[in-house]
Amino acid sequence: MTTQHAIDLPGGKNAVLLIHGLTGSPFELKHIAQKLNKAGFTVKVPCLAGHGTTFKALAKTRWQDWYETVTESFAELKKEHASVSVGGLCMGAVMALLLASEEKNQVKSLALMSTTLTFDGWAIPWYRFLIDIVYYTPFRSVAYHSEKEPFGIKNERLRRQVAKGLKDNTIGYSRFPCTSMHELLRLSEAAKKVMPKVTAPALIIHAREDDTASVKNAEYVAEHISSAKKIKILLDDSYHMITIDNQRAQVADNVIQFLQAANGS
Repeated sequence: MTTQHAIDLPGGKNAVLLIHGLTGSPFELKHIAQKLNKAGFTVKVPCLAGHGTTFKALAKTRWQDWYETVTESFAELKKEHASVSVGGLCMGAVMALLLASEEKNQVKSLALMSTTLTFDGWAIPWYRFLIDIVYYTPFRSVAYHSEKEPFGIKNERLRRQVAKGLKDNTIGYSRFPCTSMHELLRLSEAAKKVMPKVTAPALIIHAREDDTASVKNAEYVAEHISSAKKIKILLDDSYHMITIDNQRAQVADNVIQFLQAANGS
């Protein structure tokens, strides 16, 4: 698979750390990163450990490895910027919550997009529950879940492009390890335990028709974080990948406005 490079966009004194999803890459956040940078923010989108490599390499990484990439990137931004906001897509949103619980007031604000605490969307196969069972068998290193349409995308033209890219192994994984799915569930459990410690202003954006993670995920976050300011926005014309789907412009605008307000600009 083609290596997916990190995105670093120098800008103003206020920075934003964006975190991609499981088996994803910085590419899925490129549009919103560029819009944030144009609005004056410094933006960093790291490629999480094991991602952008091979199936076998990803299968060997654990959620703590992915999270280490996040904490290191946050520390780098914090050294040189007046404030750092954190945004994430899918698993990235879960990591943003965990980071906010640990860093507390060091995280200026949160943008939580398509938060995935559990795989309960309408396109998830009925046998999803076998992930945990397979994990504790000798088959854990070779078991995988194949990506199938709609790939989290409602826009049919873009969906065709993604299907081609997955087939050519140029934009992402056509399949991903069951071990990685299990690691996300372990990460989610860790995040749930500390969610009440999250106090940063939070924007929660989720698609009503999310095919990977139902709206229940967004509702859980809204109910369990302790943020005095939290805004939930539900989209009507997107699936899971809201940063690249039909309403990507709206998502970017919502995030920019929220982060600007949090920074008093």
